[in-house]
Parts: sequence; C-alpha cells; structure tokens
Amino acid sequence: MLTARIEALGLGKGDRLIDIGCGEGRHCHGVQLLTQAQAIGVDLDEASLALARERGAQLEGIGPIAEFQAADASALPFADASFDAAICSEVLEHVPDMAALVAEAARVLKPGAIYAVTVPRAWPERICWTLASGPGGYSDQPGGHIRIVDPSELRNMAEQAGFEFISSHHAHALHTPYWWLKTAFWSHRDDHPLVRAWHRLLVWDMMKAPMLTRGLERALDPVLGKSLAMYFRRVA
Repeated sequence: MLTARIEALGLGKGDRLIDIGCGEGRHCHGVQLLTQAQAIGVDLDEASLALARERGAQLEGIGPIAEFQAADASALPFADASFDAAICSEVLEHVPDMAALVAEAARVLKPGAIYAVTVPRAWPERICWTLASGPGGYSDQPGGHIRIVDPSELRNMAEQAGFEFISSHHAHALHTPYWWLKTAFWSHRDDHPLVRAWHRLLVWDMMKAPMLTRGLERALDPVLGKSLAMYFRRVA
C-alpha cells in the first residue's frame, strides 16, 4: 500500500532514495519493484527493519535489493547531498521536532531532488482523536500520534529548510471509515465485528485490486482520503 507516488520521484537507474522512518519498508519495496534505483530505508524499530529485510529479499531479481538500517531520522548517518530523492511517510505526526526531520532531509538531498512527505489528513484525523479521546485513547498510545499536522505549517517548514512546493494529493479514502469505526469502538478495537469486516474489505481490495473499489477510492480520495501527500523539490 503506497501512499507516496513512486513515479513522482523521477528516479532513474543508479539513483539513490532514502525512506526516512521506513517502518516495514513498503515504499522501499515499491521503489525496488517499479524502478532501477537503490532504496535505503532507515528506522529505529528493529522488528520492523527485520521484516523489511525479509520482504525485500523475497523480491531479489527485481531491481536493486533495498537496504535497511537503524538510524535516527534527526541525525542521519549520511553525507550532505548524497541522495536523489526522499520519502517520509506517516512519520511527522509521531515525532516531537518535525523541523529537525525536515531540515535533515534537506541536508542529505541533492539540489533538484524530490522530497515526498505524507501525513494523516487533518479533518479525518481530528474525528479519530474525538471518538477515542482521553487516557489510553487514540492519541495516547506509546509511539502514537502526538499531533495533527497542519499542511500550511508543514509547507512553510519545508520552504524554510530549502525546499520548494511542487504538488499534493490525498490517498486511502477507504481507510478513513475503517479508522472511524476503530476509534468509535476503541475499547474493542480489532475485535469488533464491524472493524473486522471493514479490515477484510481493505485486505481484499489490496490483494485483488478490483476495478470497482480502485475506481471508488480514486473518486473519493480528494474528499475522504485518509492521507495527505506533499511533494517538494530541494533548491540549490
């Protein structure tokens, strides 16, 4: 399930992409499947990195094998201007200092490189916070969301770090009702029948990619999309 559009990154053979906060490596694997670029994913969660490596190895022979390593997104162990593109997907809502991550991405990117950032869309996210509020709620989970990201604040932050805004879009409209159900029945979470039923729908949609649900999601994304993706270019 890709939130950032790999084709928007302009990756060619031999290019290097860094996925900052890669989790289980879905975008790195997308780069491996769809391009001839080298993807490098960084994260602090060793269990997620181990799974990312395992899944990447299963794609051997399809593009350069993605690499994964443990690293702090606010202090990346790479030289200045060493990457041709970067993805930071569903990360900034988790960290105390967004500006530090954006500035570090600017440091490791070459002039002209594309920086793709995705965050939860503000208004669907706000409903989740409201439905499961209070201690132990949606916004009170270990490693969970600590803020609702304001798009204008993120854009200003990126521009101050040395990026220029290119474009944006929304994604994953079918996931929005799932999270509303999950937060509405927060005490049961994944055990509630409605939550389980919608999860089965999402898995079926991702595995089968039927024209009906793919077309429905594309139509609903501008209105109901769970994630906001923004694209920036690193200026000299």
